[in-house]
Amino acid sequence: MKKFSPFMYILPAAIIIVLFRLIPIVISFVISFFEWNVDGMGGFIGMQNYFDILRDNEFWQSMVNTFWLVILVVPCSLVFSLVFANLLNSIKFLRAFFRTVYFIPTVTSMVAISIVWKIIFNQQSGLANYLLRMVGFEPLGWLAESDGIFKLLFESIGMELPIYLQGPSLALFSIILVSIWRSLGYNTIIYLAGLQNIPGVYYEAASIDGASRSRQFFDITVPMISPTTYYVMMMSTITTFQVFSQVYLMTGPPIGGPLGTTKVIVYYIFDKGFGESGNLSYASAIALVLFGIILTLTMLQKRLEKHVHY
Repeated sequence: MKKFSPFMYILPAAIIIVLFRLIPIVISFVISFFEWNVDGMGGFIGMQNYFDILRDNEFWQSMVNTFWLVILVVPCSLVFSLVFANLLNSIKFLRAFFRTVYFIPTVTSMVAISIVWKIIFNQQSGLANYLLRMVGFEPLGWLAESDGIFKLLFESIGMELPIYLQGPSLALFSIILVSIWRSLGYNTIIYLAGLQNIPGVYYEAASIDGASRSRQFFDITVPMISPTTYYVMMMSTITTFQVFSQVYLMTGPPIGGPLGTTKVIVYYIFDKGFGESGNLSYASAIALVLFGIILTLTMLQKRLEKHVHY
């Protein structure tokens, strides 16, 4: 009996994982091969849902929106978090206070955050446009603007970009800003823990050898926190692919607007499964495609582990 006792400690968590994770995944996989909506199950249709995905323009637009989100949120989150962690690590006085302040968005309800930022981005009375007017700029549409952010920037200096370089819409860029701000606190605390684990003797030796602060940062800090960077990058990529609440609460009507430029893949899955069409089998097929994409990217990131210095 003693040899089974350790497993009893993980049994409650294992039951929850099996019931609410593994079994739903298996069920989702099965119903993706059937015609299944909210009214009940139809016949077996094989790979038809997956073939329909390939011809679904809304799916591809949602994927493009999601990739813009990931491409901009993950690097910016890494860089800004490391900068703030370095600043926190360099001070002793009030470090705990600032650490708490940075972490507050992480534990704040995403519903509350989305509502506040929607008010900030309000075109008529929002704080964002008020600040723009103060410095002499024209107010922006923010959540109502479908033009690409890079297109808007380069048009202001008389340049016209091809459509594939126009970037995410200003509305999606607003969602990106909120996502970066929300992730900043958690990633900063993780980086701060990594920085505090670097032995001070390395910096002392580098100072004696005459290394500048910037040289110490790139030759000591960056390699020594590579395990932290690797972890933050993987987790940020996965969580950014799963963005939903910001889009659902900050955009619309219709949700995912303007012109579908903020419709990310997780919201599209929700809309297909629980919207007007109620096509649960098609939504399950898209969810499994998303799972495959995240798994592939995670495996590719896993190959970067050889550059991690443990």
